[in-house]
Amino acid sequence: MDTAVRDDEHHADAPRADEHRDGPRGDDAVGQELVARQLEEQITSRFPVGRRLRVLDVALGHGRQALALARAGHEVTGLESGPGRADAVRRSLEGEPAGIRERMRVVCGDSRSTGAHFLPGSFDVVLCHGVLAPGDEAGPLLAGLGRVLAPGGLLSLLLPNTEAAAMRPGLAGDWAGALDLLAPPGPAGRALRREALTATLAGMSTPVHRWYGVRVFTAEGTALPGGEAGQRLLAAEERAGRADPYRAVAALLHLCAVRG
Repeated sequence: MDTAVRDDEHHADAPRADEHRDGPRGDDAVGQELVARQLEEQITSRFPVGRRLRVLDVALGHGRQALALARAGHEVTGLESGPGRADAVRRSLEGEPAGIRERMRVVCGDSRSTGAHFLPGSFDVVLCHGVLAPGDEAGPLLAGLGRVLAPGGLLSLLLPNTEAAAMRPGLAGDWAGALDLLAPPGPAGRALRREALTATLAGMSTPVHRWYGVRVFTAEGTALPGGEAGQRLLAAEERAGRADPYRAVAALLHLCAVRG
């Protein structure tokens, strides 16, 4: 199955619920760049240019997306339950200009208990990347994220595409692995399908505004070439990730929902 660990320092802390299992890892340059472009598209289409947004990343990991938003001028809070990971992000901030350091803070805490850390409506943008994995119950997590999202705010949800999980082992000739993943999913597996998540979010008055596929053609950790070759790769992935039927078989799904 095509899963990912967002933080290369996972050995520093014991496993936990939000282990960043299914978002682009720090070394997944293709996935990271695609998600960054999709986020930028959604933010620029929804908020006035120059507005300083309040951003929450509920599973900070290596902090790449959060740091990019802080560099763009936004106020960013990273919620990270692993002390080792949180310290690593703080150390990386030491090399940033003072203005960026002031705009980004790291808070230790579990992504599934946002209500214990933040007041309702505290954020304009909430990132939830690599938290949900097959077998997880999405409802309580999403309800907590919806409470801290301000009206008109953007929820960016990145998770494995469970309906297309058999594609990678099948293309690699791993027929046993493909057959295992083609077995009918149980209730927990069905809950992470795009249609089920869309219905859950709509019931929370946070309907999905746009969804993308991430990594239609490339495998996790594919090196991003420099120059024109890299631009062609990204152009193909970016176009496929927003078009049917390609986005439906991507390794990851990126759902962008808006709080009503």
